[in-house]
Amino acid sequence: MRIGIVNDAPAAAEMLRRVIATTPEHRVVWTAGTGDEAVQFCRNDLPDLVLMGLMTPGREGVEATRRIMAETPCAILLATSSVAADAARVFEAMGHGALDAVDTPSPDSDDPGRSAAPLLHKIATVGRLIGSPSGSARLARPASRLPAARYPLVAIGASAGGPAALSTLLRDLPRDFPAAVVIVQHVDDRFAAGMATWLADYSAMPVLLAQEGDTPRPGTVLLAGSDNHLTLKSAFHLGYTLEPRDYVYRPSVDVFFRSVARLWKGDAVGVLLTGMGRDGAQGLKALRARGCHTIAQDRATSAVYGMPKAAAEIGAAADILPLPSIATRLIGIVARAGQEGPRP
Repeated sequence: MRIGIVNDAPAAAEMLRRVIATTPEHRVVWTAGTGDEAVQFCRNDLPDLVLMGLMTPGREGVEATRRIMAETPCAILLATSSVAADAARVFEAMGHGALDAVDTPSPDSDDPGRSAAPLLHKIATVGRLIGSPSGSARLARPASRLPAARYPLVAIGASAGGPAALSTLLRDLPRDFPAAVVIVQHVDDRFAAGMATWLADYSAMPVLLAQEGDTPRPGTVLLAGSDNHLTLKSAFHLGYTLEPRDYVYRPSVDVFFRSVARLWKGDAVGVLLTGMGRDGAQGLKALRARGCHTIAQDRATSAVYGMPKAAAEIGAAADILPLPSIATRLIGIVARAGQEGPRP
């Protein structure tokens, strides 16, 4: 891949350049010391991937991410001295379309190879993401009949741009929302807990990391908290699975949506938000085939119109809506489901 580096610390930029130089399949095409330089370099020579520093203190890296994704969209991986310490800015930049974040390798490490491994792994993952779609998804197969849930399940999937979109959506749902909400966002498990805390600041409902064996319940938001795939393991219980191991998307929205289509007994709504790639499109189609209502975010309000576009192209979405309208639509669908009773 052709990679651009954005970092205001020369030592950190040089460290990133040296790490990339160890892999013959990647090369650095330019290095920018400011956000303005990065925006201009992207205009003149758009790379496959930008390694974006957050340039502490301030919001320069966040703003550069926003401008690049608005003017010359490309894959952006945030590289910062501490993802955990910079969690708020990381989530803000991801809201503008950054794909992921990783700690910058330490130049003082006793084991440089080990220090660089997480960065090289993230770069390889992004390369797979932008180079090929996820594996083909199979439609859900019929499950044995079980008692219907007394409340609906809202299943939400998101990737690049997702944190900001999720904060907007959750902000507009009431505290007494009479449906369970489960979210799969492509996010590193090391800062999933920080993302749950960050989203809780916008949500009237509590936002918790989904644990093995949890039951989705009304008035509570559960967020996938592992690199393993979140899935329904029974009609009422969530869990995590390694399979499929070869999916570039971890956790995968498709895996979760298909498990809902197969196992959830009662009404369900699938929502696919902004994101790069095609993850979630086939799963949303499986939900619609089962008779569930399905929603995809529209192009105009998506930071990255990849996943919802893929869903629209295969007819997986019953509604294609701007982000500010999705919560209102969900409130109406769930209220109608409550009046009609659970679907068998």
